[in-house]
Amino acid sequence: MSGTFVGMPAFPAAAREAVRDTTLRGNLRHATHTIRAKRARAVAELEDWERLRQAGRRIKDRTLRRLDRYLVQLEESVTAAGGTVHWAADADEANRIVAELVKATGETEVVKVKSMATQEIALNEALEAQGIRAYETDLAELIVQLGEDRPSHILVPAIHRNRGEIREIFTREMGEWGRPAPEGLTDTPADLAEAARLHLREKFLRAKVGISGANFMVAETGTLVVVESEGNGRMCLTLPETLISVVGIEKIVPTWQDLEVFLQTLPRSSTAERMNPYTSMWTGTTDGDGPRAFHLVLLDNGRTDTLADEVGRQALRCIRCSACLNVCPVYERAGGHAYGSVYPGPIGAVLSPQLRGTGSEIDASLPFASSLCGACYEVCPVAIDIPEVLVRLRERVVEGGGAVREGNKVLLRPAKGHAAERAAMRAARWALTRPGVLRTGQRLASRTRRLHPRTLPGPGRAWSGTRDLPPVPAEPFRDWWQRTRGGRGDAS
Repeated sequence: MSGTFVGMPAFPAAAREAVRDTTLRGNLRHATHTIRAKRARAVAELEDWERLRQAGRRIKDRTLRRLDRYLVQLEESVTAAGGTVHWAADADEANRIVAELVKATGETEVVKVKSMATQEIALNEALEAQGIRAYETDLAELIVQLGEDRPSHILVPAIHRNRGEIREIFTREMGEWGRPAPEGLTDTPADLAEAARLHLREKFLRAKVGISGANFMVAETGTLVVVESEGNGRMCLTLPETLISVVGIEKIVPTWQDLEVFLQTLPRSSTAERMNPYTSMWTGTTDGDGPRAFHLVLLDNGRTDTLADEVGRQALRCIRCSACLNVCPVYERAGGHAYGSVYPGPIGAVLSPQLRGTGSEIDASLPFASSLCGACYEVCPVAIDIPEVLVRLRERVVEGGGAVREGNKVLLRPAKGHAAERAAMRAARWALTRPGVLRTGQRLASRTRRLHPRTLPGPGRAWSGTRDLPPVPAEPFRDWWQRTRGGRGDAS
């Protein structure tokens, strides 16, 4: 998987730097608290929310178990409707396909709908290398692109920017990309939105090629779905003569009836709306209406490897709502850039190491970028047990073991820097499976508790540096039970 932010350190180092940025923390705190409060109110309106959540989980799991069958059905449906399907095993192949399709039109500019899949494969950079300029049309993505920045949130990529910073970016950069910002631009939301609207309008009217992702693909009809709030997606999907959609293979649902569930849960979980202001659906091509040519690029890029893991595959249920980011105490303090991936937050901590593998320092650190508080699982509209997957990936990083990479079974070696942790876990396993040893150790710890240090030595210093060590009780639970209950019952 492409998309690692080049030069990024592992999460601990990046997060340590981020938490010192008081402006960033203020922006994140305000935005995440506002979004999650609105989401809670929107979800509370539905008495059957939990049933919808479980229905979404079951639909996704059923689809993933039969993914090969539904992908073939989708290809047949799209082809029958006048579209063309391309299969991309990895980022390089997807970028090559898209570049060739754009070159075949003779165009050197494209307009884009916000798409995590195209960010994942670094499509903009790949097109730039081929002499093709891609223009982001989502307001937040436009801010990121003009500022030569990186997205830091799934739903709100420019969440780390405040209005003053956005005004400065527009004033400084818009003229280099097209229509300049109006004179005397203020930082009021209405003025900033109007400046973006005027800047983008000429792009929409001139572009002959549009590039999108999709929130969902319906196998039975070959229909693709994009939900958004600004209307820029509708412009990109309908005005160009050629439309190219790059979509991860996990975005498929079998039927229209299945789609109904997600059109209720996604908007409430993401933008806290009952339904998205713009829900665009298209099936192939239609004479005299919309693009004349439609190409669907189905992207694997590590997804079938992820599917092979019985625990980790649940990350493929993700519908990119970003609810987990907005409740995560780690994300709120560290921000999205610290994750070193286009997928930040809790879902990024389980998705990126599976799509890219845990061979790099960044990816090996991501499963540990969590307090395991479980807030992400509680809000996930498709019930992804992110803490469970995090623990699974931590085990893979520390212990190594079997995995699937590029379709082949491999034996992963333990990551560097975890020798002490491995030794501690093995010692704990040895003691916990021997009641006599455990009992002796507990008594010894209680009797020497006044000699215990207040901080841990060696690698443990990183943990106790920000926490108080829990006090050891005066006597072990077993001894207390024997003393107070007189040996009645099972105290083993």
